[in-house]
This record gives sequence, C-alpha cells and structure tokens, in this order.
Amino acid sequence: MKHLKFDHHFIDNLPADPVTHTVRRQVVEACYSFVSPKSTATPKLLIHSPEVAEMLDLSETDCSSDVFTQVFSGNALLDGMKPYAMCYGGHQFGNWAGQLGDGRAMTIADVINKKGERWSLQLKGAGETPYSRTADGLAVLRSSIREFLCSEAMFHLDVPTTRALSLCATGDEVWRDMFYDGNAEYEQGAVVCRVAPSFLRFGNFEIFNSRGDSKTLQTLLDFTIRTYFSHLIENDTIHTDTYTRWFAEVCDTTKTMIIHWQRVGFVHGVMNTDNMSILGLTIDYGPYGWLEDYNPDWTPNTTDAANHRYAFGKQAHIAHWNLMKLAQAIAPLFEDTTPLQDTLNNYAPAYKKSWQAMMQQKLGLNTFDKALVEQLMNNLEQMEADMTIFFRKLADIEIEDDAEQCLSKVHDAFYPTDKLEDKAASVWTSWFENYVQHIKKDGVDARKTSMNQVNPKYVLRNYLAQLVIDKANEGDLSMLHELFEVLKKPYDEQPEHETKYAQKRPDWAKEKAGCSMLSCSS
Repeated sequence: MKHLKFDHHFIDNLPADPVTHTVRRQVVEACYSFVSPKSTATPKLLIHSPEVAEMLDLSETDCSSDVFTQVFSGNALLDGMKPYAMCYGGHQFGNWAGQLGDGRAMTIADVINKKGERWSLQLKGAGETPYSRTADGLAVLRSSIREFLCSEAMFHLDVPTTRALSLCATGDEVWRDMFYDGNAEYEQGAVVCRVAPSFLRFGNFEIFNSRGDSKTLQTLLDFTIRTYFSHLIENDTIHTDTYTRWFAEVCDTTKTMIIHWQRVGFVHGVMNTDNMSILGLTIDYGPYGWLEDYNPDWTPNTTDAANHRYAFGKQAHIAHWNLMKLAQAIAPLFEDTTPLQDTLNNYAPAYKKSWQAMMQQKLGLNTFDKALVEQLMNNLEQMEADMTIFFRKLADIEIEDDAEQCLSKVHDAFYPTDKLEDKAASVWTSWFENYVQHIKKDGVDARKTSMNQVNPKYVLRNYLAQLVIDKANEGDLSMLHELFEVLKKPYDEQPEHETKYAQKRPDWAKEKAGCSMLSCSS
C-alpha cells in the first residue's frame, strides 16, 4: 500500500480550522478541521469490494494484509495521510440546522490513481470530530452493513453513488438507542471506508452564506469548479457565467440521480441539504429503503413518519427545493440572480421530460402514453403490487397474450389481499388490453432484453439487509458475502438465487424492526 499517491489539493487550497485538537465547537472561516481516527480494540476486516480496490490501484494482496485492516478501521495511518473533517451546514426536514459537518466521518486521504483520477477515502464511524455535537462519532455494525451493501448495490444498478471499499468490525461496543425510544443497548462497532471523487455537499456552501462569509464561499466555489468542473472554465477565468453554468450542471446531475432513484424504486429517507452531493451522487445511506408494495407516500425514516416529507413520490420536489437552497447559498456572488432563477425554473420541465423517457423505457415502449402510465401508477397502488417484481415480470408479456394471460404473468408481484382475484381482474383488464395494443403498434424489437436492462430483478430489500445483519451479529458472514455477489448482477436472472433474493417481502418482515422503517441511528 506504500505505492498509493496521496493528493493534498483540498487541504492545500482551502482555509483550515486553526484549532488542531478535537473539541466540539463552531468552526468559522474554515472549510475543514484536521482530526485523528480513534484507535479500535480488535479490528477485523469483514468484507471489501475488489472492484473499488482495483479502482484505487490496490491488489488483493494489499486488501488481505494486516496493514489494510489497520488503516481502514482507523487504527493506523500511512505516511502522507492527513485526515480531516469538513465543515458544512444544512436544512434538515425543511429547517435550517446551522453548523453540522462531518460528525462521524473523516477523510483520511485523497488519492490519485494510475489513470489520474482523484478519489477521497472517507472513514465513517472512526471517532469524534469538532462537528460531532453530542455524539461519539462512532458507527454500529447494522448501519455499516447497510451502507457498505447499498453503496455497491446502487453502483451496479447504474445509479450515481458513492462507493464502498471496506467494512471492518472494531471489536468495540457502541451504546445506541436504535429508535430513540429509551431502549438503548450496546451494539458491535464498525467502520466503513467510502469512496467518491468528492464528498462536498450543498451544505458546504450554505454554511458560509449563513454566516455572511462571502470570501470563503467564493474560495470554496472557485476551488470546486477548478477541481471537479474544469470543463466549465473558459480562458482560465472563473466569473459569474461560470457559476451559472456550474449551478445548471448541478441541477442536471441531481435530476438524473433522482430519475434513477425513481426507476429502481429507491427511497433515500433523509434528503436534507447536507446529504445532497454537488456531484449528483447518492450519499449518506441511513434510513433508506426500496418500495415493496407500491406506495408513493412511503418513507423508510421513522423521524419522518408524521410528515412524509421525504417519501418516494416527493423526492423530485425535495431535490428542487434543495437546489433552491443551494442557489440562495451562492446568490451573494451574483449582482443579478436572474440566471439562477431561470435555471431553477428549468428543473421541473426537464425532470418531467426525463421521467417520461424513463417510464417509457421501463414499459418497453417507443412512445410515452400519459393515460397508460397514470392508470398503471393508480393500479399498482390499489393492488399493493411489488414494484420491482411487477416491472420485471412485465417484460414476459407477449403481443398475443390476452388480459387474463398478462395478469397471470405478473401475479407474483401482488401482495395477498381479500378477494385478490376479483379486484385484480377489474383493475387490470383494460390496462393490459391497452398495453398489449401499444406494444403491437410500437413493434419494439428485443423488448424484453431492453426492459430487463432498466428493471432490476435484485435490489437490497430492507428485510434482506436485516437478515444479513442478524446473521453477522451472530458471527456468520456467509449471507453478507453471498448477497454482495448477487447484487453485483441485479439485471441478470441468476436462477440459483431467485427463491432466496428475488421474492416479495414476507409477512414476518412487515412490522419487524429494520425491515419496514428505520431511524437515523447509526
């Protein structure tokens, strides 16, 4: 691992917190604070991603070494590593929360690989930082398993995301109240190493605007553009038009990320502005989930149970709201903010167009049929249909099938209800007749193949993640490794895994902790 090439571009070009010891405090006129990971009792590597390791020029020999385990559990640093935690703020559940920052995460290194790509390596759960507030900066095994698996699952689903290199148990016990209900207990500690070109968020810009610190705001924005958006710079000069083009690109990549979430049925659960990546990456896997019975008002977050602010059907709207807050954050750098408002105004029609194209792909059609899609969404909700299974099975329908045959092919997607057959027939007959007529008219070649490239068969359902967690808590990592491999090929049939990993949520999981809703506790 000594061959890793560390890059200090971030800390060399942005203002640092002058206080170098870890004490909770307000950090002003600084983009980051230097920190040190907490040493762990008996670190053990539980799993790693060979693909991410290769991306970082790490061999399997590197990954199996004790040095690897020590470094990525936070127990040791390689020469040249300079760990830091970023300062940012954020709007949480619609309200300004002030300074937040990396409270349980720290970037231990920025690496340049052989391809010239810059990657930040961030440990989550490695101990206190100045931004930990009243928390301990640690993470537990259950949330760390969920973050590791989901980061890699989303990548293989073709969803823009941060990645995960490794998951280490620490050998320490961490005191947690999982549902904030007074039932705290000790849980196994763990550390995930997550990887991204940058972990900058909307909140990194908001904090400086909130303090009237336009100087640091501009320094950070200019650095961000030069480092990650250099293609927007003309004649080596950054000016207001550059900022406008940058904001437009952030709007576009954010829109694309949300479209992919909606395509695969993913619900982030906590779309605060401090959890929004300026690169349009899915970031901070906390109380996420996948739609099972189709319900656009569903949120996996217990903290959001009353208002459903971050429900599946509201994610596009919330992304727009968050982008508005980002626009407000950089507005002091503009004499005239009309270009920012114009860009925001373009978001909704651009999202609508992209969403329609995505739904057209999911249905295997050459054209978008508004009435057909609206009726489908209504039917899915009425029938408590499993979104993933329904769209996957829909590809099996052929142009000579009648409505009854169509219904039988997607029947496995429905959760049992009273009078299921009668209700299904009345709700679906006309829709399937219209759908078959549509695919006849379109004459799409290789329709099933194209549909199966956008409609996954395998997703990280919450109950599957919980089964992995339950086994891991008992020392059995077999399901963790098996599911990790399955999720690398979510669009393949993998018939040997179908009965175990491609089924509807079982009845026992509907109300089980960790299988339906989750808290932000980690």
